[in-house]
Amino acid sequence: MSAPTLLSPATAPAAHPRRWAGLAVLALSLLVVVLDMTVLNVALPALTADLRPTAVEQLWIVDAYALVLAGLLIPLSALADRWGRRRMLLLGFAIFGLGSLAVLVADSPAAVIGVRVLLGVGGAMIMPATLSLIRTLFPDPGERALALGIWAAMASVGAALGPVVGGALLEVFSWHAAFLLNVPLMALALVAGVLLLPESRSERPGRLDAAGVLLSITGMTALTAAVKDLGKHGAEPLGLALLALGALALTMFVRRCLHQPDPMLAVRLFADRVFRAGVVTALASATVMMALLLLASQWLQLVQGWSPLQAGAALLPLAVGGLIGSPLAPSIAARIGVRTVLVGGLALTALGLAVVGLLPRPLPYPGLVVAFGLVGLGTAALGVGSALIMGRAPAHQAGSAAAVEEMCYELGAVLGVAVLGSLAGIVYRSGLPDGADVAARESLAGALGTPLAPLATGSFTDAFAVVGLAGAAVVAVAALVVARWLPRDLDLADLSH
Repeated sequence: MSAPTLLSPATAPAAHPRRWAGLAVLALSLLVVVLDMTVLNVALPALTADLRPTAVEQLWIVDAYALVLAGLLIPLSALADRWGRRRMLLLGFAIFGLGSLAVLVADSPAAVIGVRVLLGVGGAMIMPATLSLIRTLFPDPGERALALGIWAAMASVGAALGPVVGGALLEVFSWHAAFLLNVPLMALALVAGVLLLPESRSERPGRLDAAGVLLSITGMTALTAAVKDLGKHGAEPLGLALLALGALALTMFVRRCLHQPDPMLAVRLFADRVFRAGVVTALASATVMMALLLLASQWLQLVQGWSPLQAGAALLPLAVGGLIGSPLAPSIAARIGVRTVLVGGLALTALGLAVVGLLPRPLPYPGLVVAFGLVGLGTAALGVGSALIMGRAPAHQAGSAAAVEEMCYELGAVLGVAVLGSLAGIVYRSGLPDGADVAARESLAGALGTPLAPLATGSFTDAFAVVGLAGAAVVAVAALVVARWLPRDLDLADLSH
């Protein structure tokens, strides 16, 4: 086989002949990674019943992936710029597939935690590399916006399909199938990547220094752990200490980057208001989307009594909205402007979330279909937001831009579960009597089958609605910020350096 074509950012052709086939590989890989994140949520009860992990072990099974992924995003993105983004992506495919296959010998909670760590390493290699390669494959800003819209749509589809696929697998197979599903898909992606993807490196890769790597890993891991801990336990010493450690490490890392000519992370990109607008869009969208998926899936299963498969199918309007809107968003932006499309997308998302909060009780599912569809259509503008992030970064800093965008999605997911999930818990518990059983106050599942069940399901429905209104407020604020930062006449052609 001939050696892969090397695309230097400075000499990349205007239209790479295999760019759309390459995009299919990148979109498939993203779909698999996002699918895996949501499938586990469905498989967790069966896994817990089989392996009997302690509370701490169960926490690590859930959190290990996110902590490893967050900690490694920056250094691995910088390494990919130097070593080769295609190489990093293919290695990520291999690690993700092998880690998933290792579940066959995982007969203890510790072994499953090890599998999750491997998946986190693979995910940290795959996620930013996909964005960097899209930046290289599509030098034309219009085509790039469309490609990034398709990329974003795959993320929405993966998140919505996860419960469907997980529910279908669990009706036939054991919890192991939630992991083994990745193996053939990653094998296919690996072969297709070898055949279709060009190599890409930065002409001016960021400096990889030991102190910077240590500070970035410590800062991102501690910050992610802090948000999770504070969301679960409130302002306790451990969470506050982790927050302080993360803030200190990241502050030192940023200062170090500012004093280097070619830093590991190009933090000066944040000086660009257009770039910042893309970051705010990604962060706000990820935050509310993860909270919506979490609360909606629980409401459908625990309040409505639907199976995981039925609940997953009920969430599909989110994916349908994204699939319809994502390919159209760039062409609409070319006609009416990037600012209008991005602010309009955020406004649609806020409207859909507000519908959840304003529907009559008990919540009618047809009303939720409308809400989910609006949110899906709104998040279709994410591709244009991604174009702001990737396009405003010079080609040699594509790795930094990709790392920033992936950090937005990762931190947004953590914030959605920790902050909005905690708000849901507060509202839920406030609707129960003070003398309610501890299990019932801890979760709705603990109240089902008890005399408190009718009161608890009503309280959880109220919590779901309040989170919808809170999410709408978050996205509305993001829309105002984006409207303020983006020029009215910003065009897709301006999203390129």
